[in-house]
Amino acid sequence: MNVNKWIDWILNIFLSVAGLVAAWIILQVFVVCSFKIPSDSMEPALEPGDYVLVNKLLIGPRLFKLTDALNGKRVTIYRVPGLHSIQRNDVLVFHFPHPHTWEKIEMHLLKYYVKRCIGLPGDSVWIRNGYYRIGQRTDTLGNPAAQKRISQTPPEMFAQNVYRAFPFDSLLSWNIRQFGPLYLPKEGDEITMNRTNYLLYKKVIEWEQQAELSCRDSVVYLNQKPITCYRFQKNYYFMGGDNGENSQDSRYWGLLPEEYIVGKVWKIWKSIDPYTDEFRWDRFLKTVK
Repeated sequence: MNVNKWIDWILNIFLSVAGLVAAWIILQVFVVCSFKIPSDSMEPALEPGDYVLVNKLLIGPRLFKLTDALNGKRVTIYRVPGLHSIQRNDVLVFHFPHPHTWEKIEMHLLKYYVKRCIGLPGDSVWIRNGYYRIGQRTDTLGNPAAQKRISQTPPEMFAQNVYRAFPFDSLLSWNIRQFGPLYLPKEGDEITMNRTNYLLYKKVIEWEQQAELSCRDSVVYLNQKPITCYRFQKNYYFMGGDNGENSQDSRYWGLLPEEYIVGKVWKIWKSIDPYTDEFRWDRFLKTVK
């Protein structure tokens, strides 16, 4: 084999490998990716040791500057149009909006949660005697079995860090049995700024404006300037875990920005029992509903 043939052979190998890498990146960014389930917060739908495929095409893949995200900077996220919109009860993977503190919204590129969508932008979410409700609708939302257990458990049987809920205010006294109504803003919605709305929307307004929101003597200030109303720039969702007694979800940390949503969980492609390391064939290729 002469030198030219060696060069052609090396170039062909290099181009083939580069093509495979490019195809893998495109697949991960625009089509589907895989996540491992680490906890029991979504049982029985998802169990620890499940590996799930997340479909990005359904709600649209996202584009943003990766280097800024890796460096912890605020990024502008653009979502490519998807095949359909997010629906109530969809199981979604998203960037956890409070990776460092529950006091403000941030995006950590490598910290993901998986929960079920309970409420959409424009919904008003209630919890009555442990059960989720949306306005006057009677849809079955989340995992009714877990909600039934919560409804039948006396308040004193819960740990305080489990029973008390967002926004952890003594006057509202919301908890995992009696919660809301919490309105989920959609882009363009305008609200009156009073003490209650200050408590409910402080984190999302500060995230949108990248400015401080404060309340003194029932007057709300944005960057030290009094405001009487606020118009939202983004859409927000309410997320809940199926294992309602052991799930760090919107009942505790509040609203999820739409741009933090990665995609919809589709199938379990692998499942390994974390205690025995055995392959769980009964969960192989199971569709997540």
